Amino acid sequence: MSKIPPRHQAPEANRWAPERQPHAVLDLPSRRFKGRKIERLLDLASRPQPIRMLEVGTGSGGIAHYFGTHPQLRCEVDAVDVHDNRLIIEGYRYHQVQDTELPFADQTFDVVLTNHVIEHVGDEQAQRAHLAELCRVLRSGGVGYLAVPNRWMLVEPHYKLAFLSWLPHAWRTPYLRLMGKGEVYDCEPLRITQVERLLAGAGLRHQNLCVSALRATFEIERPQSTTARVLRHLPDGMFLPLRQTIPTLIYRFWRSTDVKS
Repeated sequence: MSKIPPRHQAPEANRWAPERQPHAVLDLPSRRFKGRKIERLLDLASRPQPIRMLEVGTGSGGIAHYFGTHPQLRCEVDAVDVHDNRLIIEGYRYHQVQDTELPFADQTFDVVLTNHVIEHVGDEQAQRAHLAELCRVLRSGGVGYLAVPNRWMLVEPHYKLAFLSWLPHAWRTPYLRLMGKGEVYDCEPLRITQVERLLAGAGLRHQNLCVSALRATFEIERPQSTTARVLRHLPDGMFLPLRQTIPTLIYRFWRSTDVKS
């Protein structure tokens, strides 16, 4: 196994800039739902255990705690963030980081999670660096989970403004200020083509899980709802034309040198 690469002064574009806010979700019950969804989408129960897991973007700590204290899965969890907003600290090891660089050796983890992080790391150069680091620390045969807001969602999720991420970059901050929602628009939601190009550029193969994730969300959070019952009977093909507009883009990924994990 390679040694941890020496720390270096990252280019400014590779840093999570100081004006970028953490945007952490501090609702712990929702983090448990998210953990259950990730567990299902990655089929973690079928993987050899113990599972060495990394969560990038710890936030409240809810997802890391869910896996680190799981009653059936044996997970050894490390979690990193540039802001410490944890509400729960048990069950995992926490590491404070400064930018997209990760303080771990090559091929350390069986599973890596980047849940609504890539839109916060900076510009495209920083996003490439983020994914390259995930590829570096992911073991051969390992699997990753990526979720990012779709640029074409109707209402931008961080600032709750309609069409905010649809606008050209130069218009987003003025619109945010005009509506009294903030001073700087500090997020970079992505289109499907952008996500897939970035993953491929980082040496990662991928599988779009948007439809499966939509089904899993309702099955886990509202299993008795009318929507959940309807979704059980609709074929995936009915949703494929809508993938471009599904609010959250979700992917399973693995190293390009591996067969499908």
